[in-house]
Amino acid sequence: MPTYRYESMTAAGASRSGTLDATSRADAVRQLMQRGETATQIVSAQTTAKTGGAAAKSKAATRPTMGKAEMATLIRELATALEAGLPLMQALRTIRRQATGRAAPVILDFLIERVEAGDTLHKAAAEYGRPFNDLIVGMIRASDASGRSAEILHQLSDLLERGVELRRELLSAAFYPMLVAGLIMISAGILVVYLIPELLGPVIASNPDAVLPFPTRVVMGLSEFFMSWWFAIIGVVFAAVVGYRVWIAVPENRFMVDRNKLRIPVLGRLLRDIAVARFTRTLGTLAEAGLPILDCLRITRDTLGNTAMMKAIDEVQDQVTAGRPLAEPLERSGLFPPLLVQVVHLGERSGRLEKMLTHAASAFDRQVAISLKLFTKAFPPLLIILMAGIGGFVLAAILLPMLQMQSMVS
Repeated sequence: MPTYRYESMTAAGASRSGTLDATSRADAVRQLMQRGETATQIVSAQTTAKTGGAAAKSKAATRPTMGKAEMATLIRELATALEAGLPLMQALRTIRRQATGRAAPVILDFLIERVEAGDTLHKAAAEYGRPFNDLIVGMIRASDASGRSAEILHQLSDLLERGVELRRELLSAAFYPMLVAGLIMISAGILVVYLIPELLGPVIASNPDAVLPFPTRVVMGLSEFFMSWWFAIIGVVFAAVVGYRVWIAVPENRFMVDRNKLRIPVLGRLLRDIAVARFTRTLGTLAEAGLPILDCLRITRDTLGNTAMMKAIDEVQDQVTAGRPLAEPLERSGLFPPLLVQVVHLGERSGRLEKMLTHAASAFDRQVAISLKLFTKAFPPLLIILMAGIGGFVLAAILLPMLQMQSMVS
């Protein structure tokens, strides 16, 4: 019969450790429960001597991960199983039997093994690593501690699903403008490098002493430059991309770029609305789950995606740690909308911060939808104007020398 080393806690709060013989980890947990002890850690004695090297190899090994949509589905299934009255272990095993794909079975097997060994679910999730980020681990920790596991896990699933929906909305909104921009660049390149030299070459050769119009000189100069130095242009572009990545990796430079992004007309408003909507919903969900406000701010900070706003939240945490209200540092940063500041202020005074943040998140989601519509309506006409300007300039470069030659002949 296998031997297990255990650490446990008695009903009086005293810690104990030792070894016992059991057929499995679950059997070891049951034996400790019969003694009135709660298992905190159970490890097979046969593998204890190997844990030093094995732990390092386990951490170094790449574990399969999954996207947010799949994680939201997995958490929703677990919440539904718990809501139906199943114990945690039975719920995990039920989900494991119907799990498909590459990542889900591996993740569930790991969680079942660790929970069976006496770990809490949030500790097992944190030990697995990706895709369990701070937000997911924090919410699971809140569900473990609050006794409202099903409710909080449903909230977490809603939060992840909303994040996936928002990302899809952004991609669909940006698809058409980016497609138009790409077509403009390709068309301009073909015209300048190939078509215009073919059209204007014979005209210029027939009258080499003629003074070409300004648009024609510009276009022909660009064509000659690209044809002669294309290899150097590719090298410069590559060096610029690499240099920008190195430059943007410096925190001060990234902060400056992110802050300037928020000042861009239309686009800056859209970026801010998206960040604030995600921040508000996440903060409200975490606070409603019972996490301390400082833990909520620490977890929510990384969901903003903008270093300028993240730095503002760092300052908010410092102020809250010093005992000051949450609304004041938010207002002083100047990066968060007045509605959010007012909601936080009223929520702190009334003691209903969690509910008010949740309601405000819905309002900000509507604002994001409006900003997306404004962006998708304003950006394509700007691209069309740009394309018309490029097309008009190229057309002038072609027609003006022909008209000039015709006037000289007549």
